[in-house]
Amino acid sequence: MIPDAPGALDLDKLFAARLQAARARPYLATALFALHAVASRRVPTMGVDRYWRCYVSPGFVDRTPVEELAGVWVHEVSHLLRDHHGRGDRVAREQGLTGPAERLRMNIAADCEINDDIYGDGLVRPECAVDPVSLGLPVGQLMEDYLRRFSLAPLTLDAAWLDCGSGADGLDREWDLGPDGAHGLSEQERDAVRFRVAEGITGRPGSAPAGWKRWAEEAFHPPQPWRELLGAAVRSAASGSGAGEDYSYGRPSRRSAAVPGAILPSLRRRPPRVSVVIDTSGSVSDAELGSALLEVAAISHAVGGRRDLITVVPCDAAARIVHPLCQGEGIPLLGGGGTDLRTGFTKALRAQYRPDVIVVLTDGQTPWPSARPPCRTVVGLFPRGRTASWDENDPDYVPDSPPDWARVVTIGPA
Repeated sequence: MIPDAPGALDLDKLFAARLQAARARPYLATALFALHAVASRRVPTMGVDRYWRCYVSPGFVDRTPVEELAGVWVHEVSHLLRDHHGRGDRVAREQGLTGPAERLRMNIAADCEINDDIYGDGLVRPECAVDPVSLGLPVGQLMEDYLRRFSLAPLTLDAAWLDCGSGADGLDREWDLGPDGAHGLSEQERDAVRFRVAEGITGRPGSAPAGWKRWAEEAFHPPQPWRELLGAAVRSAASGSGAGEDYSYGRPSRRSAAVPGAILPSLRRRPPRVSVVIDTSGSVSDAELGSALLEVAAISHAVGGRRDLITVVPCDAAARIVHPLCQGEGIPLLGGGGTDLRTGFTKALRAQYRPDVIVVLTDGQTPWPSARPPCRTVVGLFPRGRTASWDENDPDYVPDSPPDWARVVTIGPA
């Protein structure tokens, strides 16, 4: 590693490179600008932690052209979007991999997953980038696949300097600021960034490499248990603009100084209120109803465990009583008739405290509100086979899909 030159971090050069990266890869712009740069003389080049901080060596910025720095920006944010830290932790637990050497191997494998298709088309490949071809490995595979295909021994001298930070392999570094440090993103904010990037990729077909298209598809239809994705969708909705925000006199607004004699409230964040509308119509099976409250508990966990801020609305053709989740063990899931969840939306929105997020658990056999509700909406769909009858009186009936303004998650087996 080349020692850092004296001097402060050249932010103008660093941010010019980030802007160039965003222009070259516009679908990654949300993620690129979500990263917070932290100057550090202990990081070899640039590295990230799982809280979306990017640690930057001032000397590395000084000696690297802007065109190459743009490629490094895209490389580092790719580690976070693809959850290499979480995947590295899972692989370490499953295979008993410990120590810096194994984490370095994970870092190299993660680099191979990223570097096989991100450069070109306006993005310069950094001179020191590791890719599958340089290791004699096939392109287009995942970090876990590459881990099984190479050993560290022949790479020790050439790759010992490589360190993309804990965001690339899950092993904390001495320079990490940790979960309580400044400028880190919360779990909800990180999920929101991933979903926005995935939406940008799927909304612009043909503009992203195959690896990113695969990632975006899995972000919406991942192989992991459905509750993990449902929780992420709820956190993403709860962290959106306006959700969980209210005016408070507990801390007066700084603008009060401009209005002598008046005290103005300030806009404060609070934990989000969530209303869960459960479809209790006859088309929902006993098994699905039996698991509904467990699913509500998972939603509670996704927004921090504040059961007092979550309500449940059983609904078939008519909405039932709004039940606080703190009394969840006694919530009766009554119903059995037809389905009109529009009444559930109305009941939830007319509750004493209007929710920031509405979560609907349903098989989809319902009319939907004609207008977007004044809050975020997540729909958990119970799966139905292609040959299943949607309506026993009309076997050819197919219900309307959930509206575009709802985030939809298909609920799989528990």
